[in-house]
Amino acid sequence: MIETSVEQHRNESPQSVSCMIITVSDTRTPESDKSGGLLRELLEASGFAICAYQIVPDEYSDIQSAIQNGVANQAVEAILLNGGTGIAFRDTTYEAVRDLLDKELQGFGELFRYLSYAEDIGTAAILSRAIAGVCRGKAVFSMPGSTGAVRLATSRIIIPELRHVMREIYKDGQMHGTTTP
Repeated sequence: MIETSVEQHRNESPQSVSCMIITVSDTRTPESDKSGGLLRELLEASGFAICAYQIVPDEYSDIQSAIQNGVANQAVEAILLNGGTGIAFRDTTYEAVRDLLDKELQGFGELFRYLSYAEDIGTAAILSRAIAGVCRGKAVFSMPGSTGAVRLATSRIIIPELRHVMREIYKDGQMHGTTTP
């Protein structure tokens, strides 16, 4: 059987990825952060390492600072945010992430909304402002903060593709002048 290029890329992908989880919330604590806990649980069960975790208020500058700290941390390869993606005035995660991305993975938000529509919430999916991309050599995924949204995005999109995303970022052994970890 001939291996497809996607299969070949997945086979060439790193086996593990070190992740930072950022929960965006004005009210959550580490004890009450069900979505952040679920994200950790799903990632670790799939062989990913969690090297950093933080809860930040839904403030544009705080979200950007947390992402920039993750980007500056050599141990972090991927940054996963949950929360603050709605359309209320206080919801600033989408803009904070978008404004830092070097490259956007438009398919992440599109696929997330499609799966949300088809399997979960119907036309209310138009309110979901999920976004992903690359910021200075780090994968960044931002999803709504409900446990259902976290489970859907993580199980159906992020876990199956994160290693492949990292392979593409590390392609040719380079990431902003460094070699593949």
